Order: sequence, then structure tokens, then C-alpha cells
Amino acid sequence: MPTQSSDKVLSKQGEPIEVGDHVYTKIRGGRHEGDVEKIVRTEEEAQAEGVKHPPKVLFTDQRGKHVAHNPGTLEIQHKGEEEEE
Repeated sequence: MPTQSSDKVLSKQGEPIEVGDHVYTKIRGGRHEGDVEKIVRTEEEAQAEGVKHPPKVLFTDQRGKHVAHNPGTLEIQHKGEEEEE
């Protein structure tokens, strides 16, 4: 039986990625970055979103392109829930 911790997807540094986090990855001499919109965990969700091999982190990059990345390739720039006072 899976535990709640096994449902977490982890970044390159081993931090849990959540919807709303601002993530980035270096790719082909540039980078993709954006706010996490959805985390696909199951094969059914993957089919519905048109991606393969879950888990995938879905976000719209800085150029407006919808992208899906493996969580282990992403770094968290800042957490979405945290606000500085």
C-alpha cells in the first residue's frame, strides 16, 4: 500500500515539488522555467494530458510554451505557497 510520502515528486535536490512552485531546468543552452500547473502521477493522468512516462511536472515556460519535465531534472527557484513579509 503506497504511503503519502511515496506520492511526492522530488526535484533534482530532493525537495518535494508542489503546484504553484516556480521551477526551472537548463536545456539545450537555455532554460525552461515557470510555475507548476499540474503534477501527473498516474498513467491515466498522463494519457489525459498527452504525456508519457509519469511522473511529469507540467508548466508553461517563459515563452508561453506548455512543457512537461521529469521532476528529477527540475530545480525549485521558489516555493509557491511562501510569501515574504
